Amino acid sequence: MSIIKSNDSKTKSFKSIFNQYNWDETLKSIFDKTEKDVISALRNRKRDLEDFKALISPAAKPYLEQMAQSSRLVTKKRFGNTIQMYSPMYLSNECQNICTYCGFSMTNKIPRRTLTDKEILREVGYIKSKGYDHILLVTGEANKTVGVDYIKNALQLIRSHFSNITIEVQPLDQEEYEVLKDNGLYAVLVYQETYHRDEYKKHHPKGKKSNFDYRLDTPDRLGKAGVHKIGLGALFGLEDWRADSFFTALHLKYLQKAYWQTKYSISFPRLRPHSGGLEPKVEMTDADLVQLICAFRLLDEDVELSMSTRESETFRNNIVNIGVTSISAESKTNPGGYVVEKQSLEQFEISDERSTEAIVEMLKQQGLEVIWKDWEQFVD
Repeated sequence: MSIIKSNDSKTKSFKSIFNQYNWDETLKSIFDKTEKDVISALRNRKRDLEDFKALISPAAKPYLEQMAQSSRLVTKKRFGNTIQMYSPMYLSNECQNICTYCGFSMTNKIPRRTLTDKEILREVGYIKSKGYDHILLVTGEANKTVGVDYIKNALQLIRSHFSNITIEVQPLDQEEYEVLKDNGLYAVLVYQETYHRDEYKKHHPKGKKSNFDYRLDTPDRLGKAGVHKIGLGALFGLEDWRADSFFTALHLKYLQKAYWQTKYSISFPRLRPHSGGLEPKVEMTDADLVQLICAFRLLDEDVELSMSTRESETFRNNIVNIGVTSISAESKTNPGGYVVEKQSLEQFEISDERSTEAIVEMLKQQGLEVIWKDWEQFVD
């Protein structure tokens, strides 16, 4: 099957392309890639999605060091010695969805908390004291409590404090994104979690998030709304990481054609412990994750690759010079976790608990310069 023809940018949504693919056939095509395919992918100057399949295949494992070296060179050429830092701020843990992997799931009997205006500003004061100029606002998916009006108000409260404001909230309609964009919204992260339709339904049995197609079409609504940057990703552990990664890359390439003025980022969350617990269905090792990060960097020199505090100190120390361009630090995944209510329930457990100052020092020791705004403002 030909992957994303030249006229696909005129397609109404990614769903029409996605529906042309079969999960099992796609996974088999990845596992069928050979050493010859990997060598060809590494030699190609401009790589396509078939090359990406080869680079994430088991056949590429013996070439991981070569992939890492190539990824490092590409990253240095495009981004220099800079890496961007951002801070997440959780506004609410209220949620109307049932999600098997999330501590905020409606079925978890936990105290619910939504920050007031005064509490938001207290959290902002702490984050600004650390030097951050790029913030990620996160909520559970509870439209009545933390819907568009609440998010709009939060943007209005803090827009004068930050150059870039990103949100990770429930998927919204195009008109709602347009309202938020007019009030200071810069970027939106929306992860499909898994592109396996049947597995998706198992993990999202109730709530608005159970609508697979509505979530799948969210980046299209963002593109049409003119949001500056869109973040994609899958939650590794719910299904086979290779297939989910291919569909993430397919989604990315479609969006880049359809909304060419928009910037894009990819995140790599692995399932972490949380209240309620869920064991990964498919393990993704550290070596697998390095392979995937390198594959994305070799597929696309310009896309931002982001790494959160879900990962360990050792892993993050090693990955910052290979392909990642954006990291968080000192993250709190509970509403008010910085100063307002430090002991409230976290969405998931973080792994790298080092302070912002310690992360900055680590980056400097590796020859990297920290930028606090979005890196796109610093790179031609």
